[in-house]
Amino acid sequence: MKRDMDLIRELMLKLESLPSDGIVRFRAEDVAIQIDGYKPEEVFYHLGLIKEGSLIDSAGSGRMGSIEFAGLTWAGHDFLDSVRSPDVWDNTKKVAAAAGGFTVDLLVATAKTYLEAKFKGLSGG
Repeated sequence: MKRDMDLIRELMLKLESLPSDGIVRFRAEDVAIQIDGYKPEEVFYHLGLIKEGSLIDSAGSGRMGSIEFAGLTWAGHDFLDSVRSPDVWDNTKKVAAAAGGFTVDLLVATAKTYLEAKFKGLSGG
């Protein structure tokens, strides 16, 4: 299965919006993490990628077929804050497509560069 950064962004936005009631154990079929237009197994696979990328705090390895979620990590918050705006996200994806590839770190760096340019324009700097 290919990594889908649109799905990762949407899933991160959904995870951020969940109440912080401690540790949640997700299974592939859990409605709470489903994203319209994606199959449950796609969403769960990408949740695993998010965990592997250390964007979420996973209190433990979880049981077979489940992923534990205890909140976003600092890196997860940075990722989400840098690509939250649809305008920034669209621009970031265009740059990545023109470059012919990307990593999560490059996406965040591209989004931050775009945000910095917007900030300078807004602040008159």
